[in-house]
Amino acid sequence: MFQLLQKPPPLHEPKIVYPDMKTDPNLEETHEPPGKLWRSDEYAADNPNSPRINATILSLVRNEEIDGMIQSMQDLERTWNHKFNYPWTFFNDVPFTPEFKTRTQAQTNAKCNYELIPTDHWAVPSWINNDLVQESGKMLEEQDIQYGAMLSYHQMCRWNSGMFYHHPALKDIRYYWRVEPKVHFFCDVDYDVFRYMHDHNKTYGFTINLYDDARTITTLWPETLRFTEAHPEYVLNESMNARGWLEDTERRPEKNRDANGYSTCHFWSNFEIADMEFWRGRAYEEYFRHLDRAGGFFYERWGDAPVHSIALGLFEDKSRIHWYVFHLTVYSLLVGFWVWG
Repeated sequence: MFQLLQKPPPLHEPKIVYPDMKTDPNLEETHEPPGKLWRSDEYAADNPNSPRINATILSLVRNEEIDGMIQSMQDLERTWNHKFNYPWTFFNDVPFTPEFKTRTQAQTNAKCNYELIPTDHWAVPSWINNDLVQESGKMLEEQDIQYGAMLSYHQMCRWNSGMFYHHPALKDIRYYWRVEPKVHFFCDVDYDVFRYMHDHNKTYGFTINLYDDARTITTLWPETLRFTEAHPEYVLNESMNARGWLEDTERRPEKNRDANGYSTCHFWSNFEIADMEFWRGRAYEEYFRHLDRAGGFFYERWGDAPVHSIALGLFEDKSRIHWYVFHLTVYSLLVGFWVWG
């Protein structure tokens, strides 16, 4: 799920106590979710009548990251997928090498798919001013913003935000589990998480939410408000949505101030299990197109994590967002940043 590098930093300042938080949920004993869970009795890779649904493990990865990808695969196969044999789908903006294909397929009994990203899905859009991109990158770099001047990182964020689910290889796939190179999975999971999402009408599953660097998304919330003012029909009423989480000013007021009204809270998308029907829906598609035209994926450093999170917080019923606790995952793992470029 996340890269293990060193002892994790505290998730909040130790002296801050919030009256609505009686205990730290990360220290509570965790259990499997209630209700019917699908086990691995009939999930053999060669069983055409298995209970598997139209889902895949998804990874955007480069050929040179083969060792890190193998490590991630070994962990997830050991803890979960050897029981369920869901296919792996790898994406790259250049063709995968024979070595990459051979070594990754050797890690699993499930099918592996190797897909090339279409040029028009990865390229910088025609309406983006390249001179402004260069100048913006320099300004971000001067502020010591990580990857601010790395064009391929901006392309990756845009692709993960609004392009990946349009790939022809995913046209018949509904659910995905995003897995990146050099991540660790420590907890055995003994039920089909995709079936759980489907049977319980869940749209999005996460393990942790964090604050973002407000300097990277200074115009994201103002652009979001422009969109919602033009399309109020897409915003659920506040009893159903998570707008209060998006606009929170109590816990980190400086974040809200610096991001012009957005708390910067976001689901960490290095781990996400999601239903692509939400991304393919009219509300999200129009929202992404609005943001894409605004240019913030390149002029700032808008990431897929805040973009996904804002859309979920405004356009989706919060009861359809699921926290995968996975036995103290947050404390066991340190969030690791994966870089494309």
